[in-house]
Amino acid sequence: MYNTEKKSLIRKKKNNLRHNEYYNMQPTFDNLYEQSRNNSNFKNLYDLITKNENILLAFRNIKRNKGSMTAGTNGRNITYWENQSLEDFLIYMKDRFENYLPQKVRRVEIPKPNGKTRPLGIPNIEDRIIQQCIKQVLEPICEAKFHQHSYGFRPNRGTEHAIAYTMRKVNIEKRYHMVDIDIQGFFDNVNHSKLLKQIWSMGIRDKKVLCIISKMLKAEIADIGIPDKGVPQGGILSPLLSNIVLNELDWWISNQWETYNSNFQFTLEYNKYRHLKKSNLKEIFMVRYADDFKIFCRDKESANKTYHATKQWLNDRLGLSISEEKSKIIDVRKTSSEFLGLSIKAIRKNQKWVVKSHVTDKALENAKETLKAQIKHVQKHPIDKSVYLYNRLVVGLQNYYRMATNVNIDFNNLGYKLSHCLKKRFNSIRTRKGIKSEEYSKRYGDSNYKLYVLNTALYPIHYVQTKPPMLFNQEICNYTDIGKHYIHAKLGCIDQVMINFMTSNPIVNRSVEYNDNRLSRYTAQKGMCAATSERLNFGMELHHITPLSKGGTDRYKNLVLISKDVHKLIHAVNEDTIIKYIEYVRPTRQILIKINKYRKNIGNDAIELITTY
Repeated sequence: MYNTEKKSLIRKKKNNLRHNEYYNMQPTFDNLYEQSRNNSNFKNLYDLITKNENILLAFRNIKRNKGSMTAGTNGRNITYWENQSLEDFLIYMKDRFENYLPQKVRRVEIPKPNGKTRPLGIPNIEDRIIQQCIKQVLEPICEAKFHQHSYGFRPNRGTEHAIAYTMRKVNIEKRYHMVDIDIQGFFDNVNHSKLLKQIWSMGIRDKKVLCIISKMLKAEIADIGIPDKGVPQGGILSPLLSNIVLNELDWWISNQWETYNSNFQFTLEYNKYRHLKKSNLKEIFMVRYADDFKIFCRDKESANKTYHATKQWLNDRLGLSISEEKSKIIDVRKTSSEFLGLSIKAIRKNQKWVVKSHVTDKALENAKETLKAQIKHVQKHPIDKSVYLYNRLVVGLQNYYRMATNVNIDFNNLGYKLSHCLKKRFNSIRTRKGIKSEEYSKRYGDSNYKLYVLNTALYPIHYVQTKPPMLFNQEICNYTDIGKHYIHAKLGCIDQVMINFMTSNPIVNRSVEYNDNRLSRYTAQKGMCAATSERLNFGMELHHITPLSKGGTDRYKNLVLISKDVHKLIHAVNEDTIIKYIEYVRPTRQILIKINKYRKNIGNDAIELITTY
């Protein structure tokens, strides 16, 4: 099901650029991208992958992932390394790289809606960090080579863009014939030798790195053995590797027409189109999200030829088979085509064929079962946190499926099916009055929905309006100046000089988590002291709101960046010392209120307001 996890993934992709800048790796990645665009070969990537900054960046990128709290076969998750010293962490990771041998992968079977299960391989947290280190360096090289209409598991791209491109092909370009190809067990059947050759052909020719990737692919699965094919679902590197495998397919189809290169010189795009029309080439286009893809054709005859050609190509070139049952040729004017949780069909409107889309029956059923399970949980634990989780599920589903033109009809039906469950479970525990959050008022202010309140109002699942998906701006890129301009416009600017200083000068004898959150706090506070709101300088210090001696941690919420003098004032207990730093800080009444709040948390007395300036 395409749900809140997909939306969360898109948000994380946007944050990756900021994280690259935290650890001063962005110039390196930009350079790799540019060299890859120029078809350079890369034989010395190992040193970049094992660079301190790249390892710390990898830790940052995965530490707040939901999966980072899942333990592998050694029983460790990310919290084990959060509390280790920075030096110990870096030494361990470099030693693992130097003599790399993957530890056993934990196997988990995830239930599927059809009653079957999907195998998930969970590497140990150390192997996940190593995979992330490799992914960060390989990604800019691969991004320069990937096709523009591949949207799955790539920076800044998502399902919305794939759906928007599909709708454009039908609404504007009148491509009504689609070839739907379902690759049978794609992730389980990737040929390892072929994959390594594809990585080599992209210019990634550091044999030490290729050897590590080969060992990762053959990592032993606990209680099963060593795989001879496939990429493990659950591995950090697997999505990138799967895109490398299918990138060859993207360009094979694209070169049939869209990016076809002939010996002729075309002064205008129109002249090229006229020439191609006279050829025997098939006018086809493709959109892909991971292993889910569609090929758009001009007519039924070319669709039929494309179907058989693609089936044969996948088998001959990649050793992959298709599911005859799920793969088909569809005329969307007659039959619906399913893509990424949406059912797409063209209907006649004002003498034109336009897309009419619904949420698929399968996706609606999954949504119903997911919400029912959370409703039962809320009944057993009627607390604000349970209601909050239910509301986040509702918002996630609405945000994703509002791409469908008829989402309001589908979610009205879903709301009706859930209404009996809501009434049965909540009538005895409902409260007459409760809190409507700011988000509730903004999203559902005009709703006449029967309100269910358990101290906090539950969000109405049916109240959603369609929002047309937007095409991807192909200029957006993490590794070009113009591409980063679009992203920075949304992220805001940071003082890169200060960030570089903090990265190059970590606080020794402190945990990995402490030093990483030091960077996070600087950006969140926009380089300002948490107490005085004045610009921080190189002498800034990180303060624990709840001291470590009283059970405090190095987690983000327990830390604030403040100036050195303010920090001294917070901890000062001697009257002369307090007077000395009052002279230095010269706090206003409001600033002293903040300082006293921090003093109270660590057990110090408040400073009298009469001493302010």
